[in-house]
Amino acid sequence: MKDKIGTLYGVSVGTGDPELITIKALKIIQQTKIIAFPAGINNRLGIAETIIQGYLQPHQKKLPLSFPYTISQNILTQAWHDVSTQVWQYLKNGEDVAFVCEGDISFYSTFTYLALTIQKLYSEVKIQRIAGVSSPMASASVLGLPLTIQEEKLIILPALYSVKHLEEALDWAEVVVLMKVASVYNQVWKTLAQRDLFDRSYLVEKATTDQEKVYTCLNNYPELKLSYFSILIIYQRKVNNEGFII
Repeated sequence: MKDKIGTLYGVSVGTGDPELITIKALKIIQQTKIIAFPAGINNRLGIAETIIQGYLQPHQKKLPLSFPYTISQNILTQAWHDVSTQVWQYLKNGEDVAFVCEGDISFYSTFTYLALTIQKLYSEVKIQRIAGVSSPMASASVLGLPLTIQEEKLIILPALYSVKHLEEALDWAEVVVLMKVASVYNQVWKTLAQRDLFDRSYLVEKATTDQEKVYTCLNNYPELKLSYFSILIIYQRKVNNEGFII
């Protein structure tokens, strides 16, 4: 093994629009020879790879890594071990590796599992994390609305498995964000109806991509077939007669 160990960069590349990559992230992507990313499904490009492909040069090596879509902890643990071993083969020989991930690498990110596992297996590994734009912020920007103001309380639910979770959030927070809402949209819709929140709820699908869709007046959409990357923002803030937030 060489004395010098390469650095593993966790590089956030935003939610879809390639121009949402930070200058720092772009510099690392362009200066690093090994570019790793979550592999796409069925031989298609993954989201992170799609975002950065216009910035890559022929001499750079792409390293797609497989992260299975499953809730089996045993399968996931083995997958994290396998991808960590793949990445380490480059790091131990002094090569830097930039792992690019959609959104922000600290916000429900695949990179978290890679970083934790590789640190456990190879304690000498060096890791740097580059922050980026995450989906709640991107979606609020798409809507042209502030995500939070003044003393508003914000709750973000990664996935809703019980109506009780949403009810508790709505009882406590002025702004509620539901990540990856597709699988529970029907039960969420019923809660919005019960609380008369249709005119305060906004659904954004594939924010900042060329497939972006925005749904308002959700009372007209009791059933929707949504993609995995769909986010719902519920605002319970007060507005005066002139339309100003109070």
